[in-house]
Amino acid sequence: MNNENSVDPNRNVDEDDLYTFLNLSRDATPEQIQHAYRYFSRIYHPDKHVDPARKKEAEVLFQKIKHAYEILIDDVQRAIYDNYGLKSLEEMKLEDQWAVVQRTKTPQEIREEYERIVREQKQRELYIKTQPRGLVKVRVNATDLFDNYPYDVENDVEMYDNKILGRWGNIEVSGMSFYQYIETPLTTRNIMSLSGELSTTNGTGSGVLSLSIRRLLSNRGHIAFTVDVGNGPVYSLNGSKTFAKYYFCNYGVGLHLNPDGIEGNLNSSVGLKLDDHLTGLLVFNGERGLSSLSTILQYRTEKLSLSFGVQLGIVDTNLNLNYSRSFIDDSLWLRFSARFGTLGARLSYGAQKQVTDHSTIGATVTVGVPHGVSLSLKLTVAEQTYLLPIQMCEDIMPAPVFYSSILPVIGWIALKKFIVDPMLRSQAEKDKEKQCRLRKKQMEQKQKEAEAAVNLMRAQFERIRLEEESRRGLVIVEAKYGRIVSSGDNRTSDGLDQSEVIDVTVPIQCLVKDSKLILHEPSKSQLPGFYDPCVGEDKQLWVQYLFHNNTHEVTVKDSETLRIPKTSHRISTPS
Repeated sequence: MNNENSVDPNRNVDEDDLYTFLNLSRDATPEQIQHAYRYFSRIYHPDKHVDPARKKEAEVLFQKIKHAYEILIDDVQRAIYDNYGLKSLEEMKLEDQWAVVQRTKTPQEIREEYERIVREQKQRELYIKTQPRGLVKVRVNATDLFDNYPYDVENDVEMYDNKILGRWGNIEVSGMSFYQYIETPLTTRNIMSLSGELSTTNGTGSGVLSLSIRRLLSNRGHIAFTVDVGNGPVYSLNGSKTFAKYYFCNYGVGLHLNPDGIEGNLNSSVGLKLDDHLTGLLVFNGERGLSSLSTILQYRTEKLSLSFGVQLGIVDTNLNLNYSRSFIDDSLWLRFSARFGTLGARLSYGAQKQVTDHSTIGATVTVGVPHGVSLSLKLTVAEQTYLLPIQMCEDIMPAPVFYSSILPVIGWIALKKFIVDPMLRSQAEKDKEKQCRLRKKQMEQKQKEAEAAVNLMRAQFERIRLEEESRRGLVIVEAKYGRIVSSGDNRTSDGLDQSEVIDVTVPIQCLVKDSKLILHEPSKSQLPGFYDPCVGEDKQLWVQYLFHNNTHEVTVKDSETLRIPKTSHRISTPS
């Protein structure tokens, strides 16, 4: 089965290569797989050995051969292994999902089924454990940095004498808010969530506590009932439903009980998927005094998002445009938005950068009338978000626009140079040390397995060698594998750095069939009787052999295919 599909990026590079272990190409036929299994079974089957120690060694190696054969001979398992690796395949077997996958026929269907199972597994893990999400928002008023308000000399002479110090001293925190959300599954279809928010603005505080029960109707919709307690109880009912492949809707009804009576509102939206990337929305907001009707057109791809909307409302009628695009493997997003309406105009632009796998940082500059100029900084770590909106100026002025645009860039460069990069380097070094320790243990184990395999090959080695010598065929004189360093045009065993090479004469001879030998592209360290003597270094395979009693010699890179005998490998025999 030819593996030309994309391979899972999370695949473990240290996994055993089953193809190399059986000395097969990745497009090997079932007949070739069966032949390789029968061949290695003759060498490693425990019944072939009498000595108890050899029998135990053979049992370990035979189980590995059998395991590799069972995976590669099965089309379903082989397709999953080719795309996602051995670890993912074993995880799927542990799940109660294998019977479902067995019904899949094509590699594409297998891939889609596997991805669906992974998504469901992640969702189950999310439901099993309580997943908190939080938001911390601190609003800062820094308008005194740029607005030229006169100072009261009689009350503050020092501030008057030092205007810059006085302006920095007047920067204040105008408000804070804290939001926390948590949910837990009651059943497979019912989910309860609890959230709370506390906020304060200019010394005035408020708080809301919300309890919600959400029921999953099917994979096409849900319905939720929410009770908010804080500024009078609020009861709301909302949900979503997909009616067909291209139609969906969201709806919400709310009742707010307050001393003045009962207030109600209705919110709903209807969507139509026009094609794979284009969606149209019709949104109605029935909030008292703020009723509006909006039409939105959205275009989305993996790299780009664009939306245009028109809103007609009692208070606000506007046009809005939003654009965002990703760069550098989706680790950087640039965003732009504009809004023009009866309540003024607003223009914003910003960027968001992924720092690590679980954290992002971003900045957005907003310029508008009557909004003024503001800078918003955002940090997201896992499910926790920190927002710092800074009001720079109440009017549009060049200086605050310039500083709001340039300071986040300078701040990111400094942050990256002095904090992020050193932190990532330190973490990478720790991971490398941990990986080296793990690989060292693995290599010690592989070395023991390789030595055991060579011992088990001795009888087969002698038999094949005698057969090849009797017909003047392919006889391996000597073979070395590792970090090969030699001087001169011809490479001999005396020219090799013995500290980083291993002798593989026996396993190479045992792979000879009908005076021919083919070793395929993947690393030779996975072959029976081989191991990696110099982890992380470039390795080669050096082979000296006789064919028709003529001496031949060849050196190939670890990842290159080796085919012998060849006339081009022939060397002059010293007289």
